[in-house]
Amino acid sequence: MQITFNEEEIMIQDTAKQFAEAELKPNAELVEQTSGKALFLENLKKLCELGFMGINIDSQYGGIEAGSVAFSLAITELARGCASTAVTTSVTNMVAEVIQAVGNEEQKRHYLPKICTGEYYAGGFCLTESSAGSDPSAMKTKAVKDGDDYILNGSKIFITSADYAGVFVVWAVTDPDAARGKGISCFLVDSNLAGITIGKPEEKMGQKASSTNEVTFDNCRIPASTLLGMENQGFKIAVTELAGGRIGIASLALGLGLEALDYAKNYIKERKQFGKPLASFQGLQWMLADRYTELEAARLLIMQAATNKDNGVAFATAASMAKVFASEKANDACYTALQLLGGAGYIKEYPLERLVRDVRITTIYEGTSEIQRVIIARDILA
Repeated sequence: MQITFNEEEIMIQDTAKQFAEAELKPNAELVEQTSGKALFLENLKKLCELGFMGINIDSQYGGIEAGSVAFSLAITELARGCASTAVTTSVTNMVAEVIQAVGNEEQKRHYLPKICTGEYYAGGFCLTESSAGSDPSAMKTKAVKDGDDYILNGSKIFITSADYAGVFVVWAVTDPDAARGKGISCFLVDSNLAGITIGKPEEKMGQKASSTNEVTFDNCRIPASTLLGMENQGFKIAVTELAGGRIGIASLALGLGLEALDYAKNYIKERKQFGKPLASFQGLQWMLADRYTELEAARLLIMQAATNKDNGVAFATAASMAKVFASEKANDACYTALQLLGGAGYIKEYPLERLVRDVRITTIYEGTSEIQRVIIARDILA
């Protein structure tokens, strides 16, 4: 199999790489702090100007129509500079793709330009609840029809970018008597509506610059026109769009793993012990060889999933394979890189400490590794 990129994909990859090197990497530690939030949001605006919040969105709505392969290449490069920025970009693109895939023309014309041009810093994907994580069909949030409106009540947790998202895609039960997963609908909810409370940002282990919050809906009145797709058919939307999101997280993990290995490789070429560079020891060479081989395999899995998606071929299982393999091997790569640095890798002065913290969540969000294996096995045994 030969993977070649077209001119636009190469340009997007190069642009993302340059932006990561110039704007993200030098400030990755700063944006984790409260004082760096303004800079973090400023970088999101810049990415909007570059077209990175609508990579797979039609140009008539402000996107650049570059496809899923370009999206993957961009997220990988951005993650090498700042995983928090990369995950915000990935989730916002996913929100935009949900609206483009399922929304009516009025919804697309109203929301997509605001996402693509940066009028909204980000979009929020409100699915997870305290009792409905790996099993979102168990959600308790309800939307009750009231005339020409719905009344929304419930709470969502671990919502990326909730602090500064302009719109939420929200899933809620609209038919409590329906079979499990069958009575769920999807809505577009403006974040500034009365009845919405955004909780304080969670104190996370990694990806700290990306805000993660609880979102509570207390008798939040939303027009019936905000219904996304058909009533009681929303669960299918979640399942479909999460598959696309997994390409993004796999790509993010790949970027973190590559960044960690590249740093460690350069370190052991310069660091000497027993009178010679660490890179001359076969044991360390083999550690690098194994990790780079695994990440190259991950890259190929990601490209397969992204290519399938671009070609309109079934890609959900390929995306799950890419996500579970890339995220787990990226964790291995980051921990190996830290080991190669020895004690220095454990110190905040070196980037490995942050990369290790940032990579850990990739095996958890957008569906845990265990859930990916369930999806893959289900398809194999079907």
